Amino acid sequence: MSAQDTMLLTVVLRHDQRQNLAQLQGRLDDNDWWHGFPPAGCEIASWVVAMGLGQIVTLRLSAHLLPAVNVELERRAWGTFATDCHPSYDFLPVRERLTRESDARRNSLPAR
Repeated sequence: MSAQDTMLLTVVLRHDQRQNLAQLQGRLDDNDWWHGFPPAGCEIASWVVAMGLGQIVTLRLSAHLLPAVNVELERRAWGTFATDCHPSYDFLPVRERLTRESDARRNSLPAR
């Protein structure tokens, strides 16, 4: 997958705090979560736990796989997590360019 052919998708998996950890893990096992998500063809860019919130997963995938991600979330996550999905992109190269452009503008100003 080249960077031009992919998108990032950030998925926030909010814990259902009405269930304890054993209940949540049992439900994930019943839904084959650990083997079924993310679907084939998706790369996990990051997966972190935010205490008190849940898990935040960022996937790198071809846009044509977006429906498959949606189906797997419906199939495997619902009932354990509330899900929020946010298409995103890698801002780091843009930030680096904007910093260079800012530096160039500042360096071209007359001295005070």
